[in-house]
Amino acid sequence: MPSEYEITLRLGFFFGIFILMAGWEAYAPKRHLTVSKILRWRNNLALTLLNSLILRLVFPITGTGMAIYAQINGWGLFNWAQVPAWLALIVSVILLDLVIYWQHVMMHALPLLWRIHRAHHADLDIDVTTGARFHPLEMLLSMLIKFTAIMILGAPVLAVLIFEIVLNAMAMFNHSNIHLPLMLDRILRQLIVTPDMHRVHHSAIRQETNSNYGFNLAIWDKLFATYRDQPRIGHSHMTIGLSEWRDTALCCRLINILIIPFRK
Repeated sequence: MPSEYEITLRLGFFFGIFILMAGWEAYAPKRHLTVSKILRWRNNLALTLLNSLILRLVFPITGTGMAIYAQINGWGLFNWAQVPAWLALIVSVILLDLVIYWQHVMMHALPLLWRIHRAHHADLDIDVTTGARFHPLEMLLSMLIKFTAIMILGAPVLAVLIFEIVLNAMAMFNHSNIHLPLMLDRILRQLIVTPDMHRVHHSAIRQETNSNYGFNLAIWDKLFATYRDQPRIGHSHMTIGLSEWRDTALCCRLINILIIPFRK
């Protein structure tokens, strides 16, 4: 698959989902925002652009490039085993999602990784831009973890492409500040992570922060007992962010977001 085609496809999905969720948030928001939307969006999107540039500079290939490299060299489970292509594709997408779940759990469990991941949780509101707000160090580490998983699995190129597109789309969807009817939310979260489900994870209450780690499939939190149905005081009244950091300049300006891992 030509890299130009992959980039066009991924950018198309990114901007398409972003515009859809941003419009939905404006039309039917779940919560009233507490911080200037212009301030947050300007800095969150600037961080997203910075991350894209850093990843392009540090890694000469993407996840699909790693899948091609593993295939050429015969690395990984699905490059050894003779299984139907459709099965390798489905299992690879599911297992890569599981890897991201455990990566997220480790980001909270290990103090050094939590220092990096705090940049994501320090956002004082949660909306579609929060889904792309990650520290560059976390993005680099995540890429290394994905490369390793792709090599071990021998994941098909198409599986990796689908996984990357779905992961980005779901991150924007489940971070978005949209209102979903309760019944629809209940149905959807039987399979995928909904905005109401993931919003609990961004609560300033530590027990709620350490729950609902999934980004895509809802099964992992239920399977590994990290699922929490609702925030203790409800979605409208819950506090988003970190209880110890409530300063707008510290939490929302790009330069301060970048130095969060180095703060006490």
